Amino acid sequence: MKPIHTFVVLAYKESKYLEDCIQSVLNQKYKSEVIIATSTPNKYIKDLAKKYKLKVIENKKSGGIGRDFDFAIETAKTKLITIAHQDDIYDYEYSSEIIDRYNKNHNASIIFTDYYEIKNGKKVLTNSNLKIKRILLFPLGKKSHSKFRKRICLRFGDAICCPAVTFNKKLVKTPLFDSKFKCDVDWYAWEQLSRKKGDFVFIKKMLMGHRVHEESTTTEIIKDNIRTKEDLEMFKKFWPSTLAKLINYFYKNGEKSNKI
Repeated sequence: MKPIHTFVVLAYKESKYLEDCIQSVLNQKYKSEVIIATSTPNKYIKDLAKKYKLKVIENKKSGGIGRDFDFAIETAKTKLITIAHQDDIYDYEYSSEIIDRYNKNHNASIIFTDYYEIKNGKKVLTNSNLKIKRILLFPLGKKSHSKFRKRICLRFGDAICCPAVTFNKKLVKTPLFDSKFKCDVDWYAWEQLSRKKGDFVFIKKMLMGHRVHEESTTTEIIKDNIRTKEDLEMFKKFWPSTLAKLINYFYKNGEKSNKI
């Protein structure tokens, strides 16, 4: 039986963590399809693809990270697709848990798991940032088709970890991500999906690791203060301007957990 799930590994330039990511998505209890997508083809990526016998698909029309994400979704031919960020890793049961939950609910637009952080090579199971996100997701429960409940988990911040998300291609159409965003490109996507048909399904298990390091895109964006500006724009989608500014003032303190 052919798999119904694909990991699309987004490879960019020459990340020293790319091979760890590839190994983790290949070493799954449920054997998903695995392909590599890149807008920066190079020998390093091609050599790793050859080593693991993976197909590389080049995005020749890259327009920023948002376009790269949309391209990843468009590239996969299966019903379900996970955009695997090259610096992150996936636990052995990630895809099997996703498939199990999808088989119980075909109306899910996104299915996502809890996650842990990886800092300096060590697992961080909880910190202030992770605690806040879990609190924000609490009203969602295990699943929600209610527009109100889907949006309430987004009103105080981006509680959904992008690389932990699997998309249902039947209900998620591209373009979904907006490339004018550099940091909140995923939060924008969840806000868009919250208005549309489809459940948000949350698996309350830490089944993937999101790596935080000096060279990560998120860390660079925080240094440039881009994130704070984009956060304010997103809060204004949920709150009046004055309240949005107040919430953003407190929310930006959460950036401290992204410091090495």
